[in-house]
Amino acid sequence: MPSSSQNDQELSIELRTVVTRLIKKLRSQSPTHAKLSLTERSVIKLLDKQKEMLPNEIAKMEKVTTQSMSQILNHLLALGYITRKPLETDKRKVMISLSEAGQAILHAVRHEVDEWLSKAIHETCSAEDKVILRQALAPLNKLLEVD
Repeated sequence: MPSSSQNDQELSIELRTVVTRLIKKLRSQSPTHAKLSLTERSVIKLLDKQKEMLPNEIAKMEKVTTQSMSQILNHLLALGYITRKPLETDKRKVMISLSEAGQAILHAVRHEVDEWLSKAIHETCSAEDKVILRQALAPLNKLLEVD
């Protein structure tokens, strides 16, 4: 009989596999998502939460170099998804925030993904499956709290 740690290892592998496949599936269900790289999408989501950030703060949060982030921000700026505003205290620095178009693209992506997932749950899950999914949310959220 497998030990508790072996069971945990097997569960972690299965969970990682399912979560990874679900994320890929969700991304593929959003035509809007396809236009942006993973990092660009992440930056848009980050700016939605933080409202305004310096480019070096975004780079640090995204774990990329400032040079790479500069290219990403330039692309998002060219698409009209972000705005740059010089700092009042230091005009050499700029604050980055989402533009109305950036907020609209984020809303569109979320809507596309939510619609697909809602439909998939409705069409494939029994009432019991839905209860199990709802019960699984609490332990999954606990996993997100672990560093």
